[in-house]
Order: sequence, then C-alpha cells, then structure tokens
Amino acid sequence: MTTPQDLLIVALDVEPSRPVEQGDLSLALAGAELIDLIDTQALTLDDDRIVPTARWTLADRLLDEAASSLVRQMPYESVEDWMWRRGRGLSSAYLAALETEGQVTRQHGRWSPARTARTARTTLVDSPARRHAADRWTSGEPVLAVLAAAVGIREMPAEDSPSVVDDAVETVLAAVNNAVMELDAVRQRRAIEDAAFDNIWRGD
Repeated sequence: MTTPQDLLIVALDVEPSRPVEQGDLSLALAGAELIDLIDTQALTLDDDRIVPTARWTLADRLLDEAASSLVRQMPYESVEDWMWRRGRGLSSAYLAALETEGQVTRQHGRWSPARTARTARTTLVDSPARRHAADRWTSGEPVLAVLAAAVGIREMPAEDSPSVVDDAVETVLAAVNNAVMELDAVRQRRAIEDAAFDNIWRGD
C-alpha cells in the first residue's frame, strides 16, 4: 500500500470540501510518488532537484514505473517539473490499477437520452487497502492530510496539527501546492478567455 493509492482511495471515499479536479489529483499523486520514493531511499533531493539513487525493483508496479522514469543525468529534474511530466493522466492510471486489483467496481447507471453511453459510478469495495487508507486518514497523518487539502478533499490542517518533520517531504508538499495553484490559475484564465470569446460572438 502506497501514499498515492491511499490518496486516491480517500478521494473516492470522502466527501470533498470542494469538487476534486482530475488534474489537481494527478499532480498530487505524482507528488505522493516522490514522497514514497524518498521513504524507500530511491531518491534524495538536492534543494528542489531529484537525485536518483541506485536502481532496484519496487513491489508496487506504478511506484516502480515512477522510479524507472527518473531523470538520471545532471542537472536532474526539479520536483515541480517532475510532477507536470509524471502527473499527466496519472489519476486514471491509479484508478485503473485499483480496478484491476479488484479494489473498486464500476456500477453503470441507466441510459440517458442526453448521453450516448451509460454513466459509471466508481465504488470502493471493503478491502485491507481501503481500511489502511481509512486508518491513515482518521489518524490525521500529516502527509496524507496536506495532500488531501491541496486537491480539495479537506481543508488545510490547522497550525497545531502534527507537522511533517522531513525537509525533503516538506519540499515536495510545497511543490504540490504550488503546482495545483498554477493549474487553477490556468483554468481561471481559460474560463475568462472563453467567456470573452462567447461575448464577441453574441455581440456583447
């Protein structure tokens, strides 16, 4: 069980404080991968640069894939660059992995005249992975709490909550927040541009 898996399970299992955007979740999952790779000593950070250590195979397929894709030449890759590169479509990859492992099921709804396909609702099954994520969540574990807050699953932890003590992990968490805010700014800018374009066509 990994931090990205726990984050995705929590995202599926907990009523969010605001709608969770898939792009935000993908960035946070990439950050969560880095945190686990730091924990397994597959990499270290030099300031905000990712410095891989010796190669070895990790038990989790997606985490092993992440380790294998690390840039291994100087000047190495920044944490934020990694998240933008690795995060593309990552939430879908983790969801597909959960489905393959039987951790989730997709329940199809009825046909809708407005749609050409059935709508599907993802449902978590009762499993050790779900219970592990729930235990980590209810305990207020700080890494998972901050990642969840970054994507809108919960509010940012209070100042008196347990804090992250590892400087490298703090660097990754800060980069996740920055990347999510940057993506939100891009979405807002596009919304303004689209609205202005619509106004031109309407003659407003």
